[in-house]
Amino acid sequence: MDESDVLEAVSPISGYTQKAMGMAMEYAPKALLAILTLIIGFWIIGKIVKFAEGGINRSGMDETLSKFLSSLISIALKIMLLLSVAGMFGVNTTSFIAIFSALMVGIGMALNGTLGHVASGVMLMIFKPFKTGDLVKIGGGGTVGTVDAINAFNTTLKTLDNKRIIIANSNVTGNDITNISGQGQVGVELTFGIGYSDDIDKARKIILEVGETCPYILSAPAQGVVVAELGDSSVNLATRPFCRSEHYWDTLFYMQENVKKAFDKNNIGIPYPTMDVNMISNN
Repeated sequence: MDESDVLEAVSPISGYTQKAMGMAMEYAPKALLAILTLIIGFWIIGKIVKFAEGGINRSGMDETLSKFLSSLISIALKIMLLLSVAGMFGVNTTSFIAIFSALMVGIGMALNGTLGHVASGVMLMIFKPFKTGDLVKIGGGGTVGTVDAINAFNTTLKTLDNKRIIIANSNVTGNDITNISGQGQVGVELTFGIGYSDDIDKARKIILEVGETCPYILSAPAQGVVVAELGDSSVNLATRPFCRSEHYWDTLFYMQENVKKAFDKNNIGIPYPTMDVNMISNN
């Protein structure tokens, strides 16, 4: 093989190498700039969203609405950032937006449930069945927690044991909503069973005395105790002391513990279900 043959064999390879190097030289700065733009852009968006949320809160707007609007602002700014980065690579953003819009329509038809979550979030903002900080129960079965945030797609609750429950917005609006603390004051439903041989008036007096010592119970409306049920093995006394919404659990736990202690001191039993078994002998 002479020198000309060698040059002919090498020249295509060197040509591809030159093209690859040329593309690398052309696109490497753009890729680096795009990465830097994304990093800085996401950082700036985080600052803008935090500033916007603070401004909305200072305006006196409801905290729940401010978090919802902040999540929408964040999503919109991130989409704009991605479009800007695409433009750095020479992508025709006008055509890209048209294609993106058509794609979103198709995705929206396929994910109509997801869009339903957004619509449900808007309904929660408009009708305001609860706000951030309210103690609520979602559904008849009862998911109970304090509202932490209402976002574009879901609502988050924080339970008493500090668990976070995330519920899709359409599941919130599609269920019964019980706002336990929405009125500022709440009645704490309590039932105490005593034996049929125990003195009802004495037990009633003890429950009221314990209520008077509870630091969370309000004087108005006044606490009362009634016979709610003559059960199979107990006489059930019901009471409903009122307290501030934020003291619901404190009142519940205080009353349950201290009424039991007071019953024990006064020899009033809290019966448990019993069963009589009769043995019949064939002998």
